[in-house]
Amino acid sequence: KVSYGLPASSRMKSSKIDISIFPPRILQHFNTTMEDYTVIFTSGSTAALKLVAETFPWIQEGLKSPASRFCYLTDSHTSVVGMRGITAAMNVIFVPIKPKDMLLSEKNRATAEAQNCTTPHLFCFPAQSNFSGTKYPLLWIEEIQSGKCCPIQAPGKWFVLLDAASYVSTSSLDLGVHQADFVPISFYKIFVFPTGLGALLVRNQVAHFLRKTYFGGGTAAAYLGGEDFYSPRQSLAERFEDGTVAFLDIIALKHGFDALEKLTGGMENIKHHTFALAHYTYTVLSTLKYANGAPVVCIYSDTDFSSPDIQGPIINFNVLDKNGDIIGYSQVDKMASLFNIHIRTGCFCNTGACQQHLGISNEDIKKNLQAGHVCGDDVDLIDGCPTGSVRISFGYMSAFEDAQAFLKFIIATSLPVGDQTDFLSQTTPRETITESTGSPRENICTSNNVANKLPWKTINSDTELWNNSCMAGKTMNFQPPVTESEGNSITPSIATGPRSGRKPITVTNIYLYPIKSCSAFEVTEWPVGSQGLLYDRNWMIVNQNGVCITQKQEPTLCLIQPLIDREQNIMIIKAEGVEPISVPLEETSERENPVCQSKVCTEGDTLIYAAEPYEEETWMEISIGALHFQIVGQCHRCQIICIDQKTGQRNNEILQSLSSNRDRKVSVKYTCQMNCCLDSWYLPLGYPASISNDQLLLSFLQKDEILKT
Repeated sequence: KVSYGLPASSRMKSSKIDISIFPPRILQHFNTTMEDYTVIFTSGSTAALKLVAETFPWIQEGLKSPASRFCYLTDSHTSVVGMRGITAAMNVIFVPIKPKDMLLSEKNRATAEAQNCTTPHLFCFPAQSNFSGTKYPLLWIEEIQSGKCCPIQAPGKWFVLLDAASYVSTSSLDLGVHQADFVPISFYKIFVFPTGLGALLVRNQVAHFLRKTYFGGGTAAAYLGGEDFYSPRQSLAERFEDGTVAFLDIIALKHGFDALEKLTGGMENIKHHTFALAHYTYTVLSTLKYANGAPVVCIYSDTDFSSPDIQGPIINFNVLDKNGDIIGYSQVDKMASLFNIHIRTGCFCNTGACQQHLGISNEDIKKNLQAGHVCGDDVDLIDGCPTGSVRISFGYMSAFEDAQAFLKFIIATSLPVGDQTDFLSQTTPRETITESTGSPRENICTSNNVANKLPWKTINSDTELWNNSCMAGKTMNFQPPVTESEGNSITPSIATGPRSGRKPITVTNIYLYPIKSCSAFEVTEWPVGSQGLLYDRNWMIVNQNGVCITQKQEPTLCLIQPLIDREQNIMIIKAEGVEPISVPLEETSERENPVCQSKVCTEGDTLIYAAEPYEEETWMEISIGALHFQIVGQCHRCQIICIDQKTGQRNNEILQSLSSNRDRKVSVKYTCQMNCCLDSWYLPLGYPASISNDQLLLSFLQKDEILKT
């Protein structure tokens, strides 16, 4: 029997977990030893960055001349930029540095007088951009430390923090050669498991500069509770690792490193394998054209993907329509999910690179926030301009089939059938990358040999890194095509009854969904309350883990038919092959389970007849008797429309056709304002609707909520 106890419990047999063996193994992976570096375990690379910001020996403005400066590359992760929150509180000035400016920093050579100054400064840059995959010169480390070049003219000693989180997932980092002072890493990005474990690698030569104020459990050699007396432990790691480290996760690192070596043969093989896949995908994407010659995608890159030494296995892009207008990343994401393809969208926690490549100004960021767009949401276009992009990346387990599956998805969803020439066979043939058979190690080693046959380009100078910009520099027309309805000014005009000889707008169908994502229950009239149609979406299906599921996770939920019997006060649930189940409409408290703790959202139930196709897209308000709805904006098409509600089978062509023929998002959001007491009001079929300019699906909503239909 194996029993795990706290490593601090030295008397227990279970404490035979000796985590001291893991730092040397970690440093071996980065070609260095305990003589040069110390491993401080953290909860991730973000925590490692925060630790540096909190303990770096900053000299505040005004206390001494000169004061410290915190510089970082604008192409940096949010967690790097966020360090300025700590430095600003210490009255330390931060200076963002554009990548192109760093290439000119040789002019900023430190003078002999400046090098004699002891004021500490910190410069942070990523080994690899998590936005575009650009690999920045690691030679910067030694040049900045030695004073050969400086981010800015400031007398003092420069320290370098190398953000290696993205880089080390597919590339080898040699700390024996490139000795950065601080290197935050995330093991999750290397092995995918364990999550919540990272490390800060600290060069021992600079360890004594760090100033830690807080001391947690396990970091003290001795201290007094009633007197300001504290003596830290001798070991740097023991002083900085507050509390119990995640020793059960640390144990997994050995298996991660062993598996990585066994399956791939090493990080160099991984680098060439993943780059070969990215190079192939980039080449095909770059050649995709519409019949009118317009490109299918706009790729945001600083390199021409000529070498894995300057480019990682990341491709960042936006999909364009035939007019050159950008298709929102949320729409691309929803389409990708139908093809079982996982992509990342947005700005990827790298606003600086996002602004640089997409041409988003500082004022645009602020205006977008006022318009309701926040990081991580699905607001992809504002006034026709993109708020983010699409990113794909390859890892050591990625295969050639993955690259082709993605390219086929782009071709199938972007180009009409007649224009879908065999782009894949016109570029790199299958055998030039790798056959995805056999073990991962065989695949990767094969691709390593092939990758070296690719037309590598000799990099003569760092400046070439920025002279090879591909499609990012092209001027794009971000304005969407103006439709006839958009070209005319829209003025609200209430339309009730017959409209110029056309049929009146009336309620034609009423659907209830007592169990969310199950089959609909159609009625001819139904009571409406303050929360919408009575009993509509009062229940949800949960799995064995208590997690609510919908047709997005389980399409066959549509085969479950709930029926409401108000006379018997029960809901009857039917499904083929099983006996009907009766559920009381008013559950007793003894049998009730905890309800969903998140915001409850209801959706569309009512079908309205409109004479003209798509005229609902111009509606602004709808009134049906005592119900009043105000349209507040558009939302995304739901992928559930691709599921046949009679069979549960998925048909991707529906959403593809809508995407091709109706580029804009046509579903609508509503707010609901009740004008009278609805406890006794019934919604019947055939009831006329008053329109102040429109939509087909109505939403009976929670009070004061803005929800999707």
